[in-house]
Amino acid sequence: MRIETLLEGLPCTLPETLSPETDITGVVYDSRKVIPGCAFVCLRGARADGHQFAAQAAKDGAAVIISEEPVDCGAPAVIVPDTRYALATLSAAWFGHPAREMKVIGITGTKGKTTSSYMIRSILEAAGHKTGLIGTIGAVIGDKVAATANTTPESYEVQRIFREMADAGCEYCVIEASSIGLKAHRVSGFTFEVGLFTNFSPDHIGGDEHADMDEYRRCKAMLFRQCRTGIINIDDPSWQGIIEGHTCEIKTYGFSKEAQLRAENDHLISRPGYLGVHFDVKGEMDFPVDVDIPGKFNAYNALGAIAVCHHLGIAQEAMQKGLDVVKVKGRVEPVKVPGNYTLLIDYAHNAVSMESILETLREYHPKRLICLFGAGGNRPKIRRYEMGEVSGRMADLSVITADNSRFENVLDILNDIKTGLAKTDGKYIEIPDRREAIRWCLENAQDGDIVVLAGKGHEDYQEIEGVKHPFDERVVIAELLKEMK
Repeated sequence: MRIETLLEGLPCTLPETLSPETDITGVVYDSRKVIPGCAFVCLRGARADGHQFAAQAAKDGAAVIISEEPVDCGAPAVIVPDTRYALATLSAAWFGHPAREMKVIGITGTKGKTTSSYMIRSILEAAGHKTGLIGTIGAVIGDKVAATANTTPESYEVQRIFREMADAGCEYCVIEASSIGLKAHRVSGFTFEVGLFTNFSPDHIGGDEHADMDEYRRCKAMLFRQCRTGIINIDDPSWQGIIEGHTCEIKTYGFSKEAQLRAENDHLISRPGYLGVHFDVKGEMDFPVDVDIPGKFNAYNALGAIAVCHHLGIAQEAMQKGLDVVKVKGRVEPVKVPGNYTLLIDYAHNAVSMESILETLREYHPKRLICLFGAGGNRPKIRRYEMGEVSGRMADLSVITADNSRFENVLDILNDIKTGLAKTDGKYIEIPDRREAIRWCLENAQDGDIVVLAGKGHEDYQEIEGVKHPFDERVVIAELLKEMK
């Protein structure tokens, strides 16, 4: 691709030593992956500055260096105000602007991004539209799931995945636009069809993330200067700050009477194998909805998904069908079992997330709430104490077992969990082998119980002594049920 085509739209000037017709063989931001004739983009990171590797990139054959300051490297340099924004723009051009071939939906908010993305995808696919997804669980195209390094991958990876989705026939893509991803311009270089705001609360403050809550909010607000339509939860106290400086059309949802699309009459639904929430959609639409994910807060996620799909012209029947069957891998994910109890898999792997899931499940008044969990090795011990204390306080029975023990002895980890359990009067049993602990739960669950397997979620491995062993709890459960027959 010619350099002038690659740089189109960027505020920059070509040096005299670089012809506009120079053919570029690739866009690279990792100096270890430089190929002859490529454009090397100098990114500033928390631990390394790409400008320091410009000379090596030129030595290895880079045809041009994209930098924020002059670099003495022996190759022509194009100076830009922000190399992260430049990488996003160059990547979009390199892959042929794939976002123009789909409608891209971005979701930002402190909580609910993953669940909302799966709800939107489920509705769109129920309406017959092939839909890709990028987020915490990875990049999803059809039945294929590819791991990603971050909730919102680097801009080059985003554009590469977009191209794969467009080529696979996806009409839509739903992407989690994290505050860090927005701040680092990982989703720059294209326009979102729709941006969805879920909620805002303290998170990601300090370290390499955000300096304070105001910066955190301003980063989330960036989405609404990059989309055609913003769909906003106006029940959240921060909503006006989130749309500050917006350039898009604004539509609203919530329980508030002022919302254009609102929910009413919400209540929990409970039967063996199905824990969900019901509500009625009012305002611009009028119909009842059952959502197959537990927790009243999921009424907000579902209503946001409905608002997005309503804007896209999706039929009511597809909304009802999509939400009634939606599953989010590893997020209070139900697994079918032959008994009259409910078995769930969830990613809760710290005290905060464990307390949230157990509090949610308590609302369904189970006969017993059983929590199977472990804790990660080579991680702060306080997490184990806190998890033990939370489960001991909130579950009727804790089944403590292995998680990713890494380079620690699983028995040492369980002893730390028991330190937390000892602060409560909660009952527990100890089964170090996670497969056998799951077997115990299957053999001993009673009618009306809710059993949650916490910690692994969407993961399909156990890490022991530096080796990742295959361990998908869905597969394990199926194997155990077959053995038990």
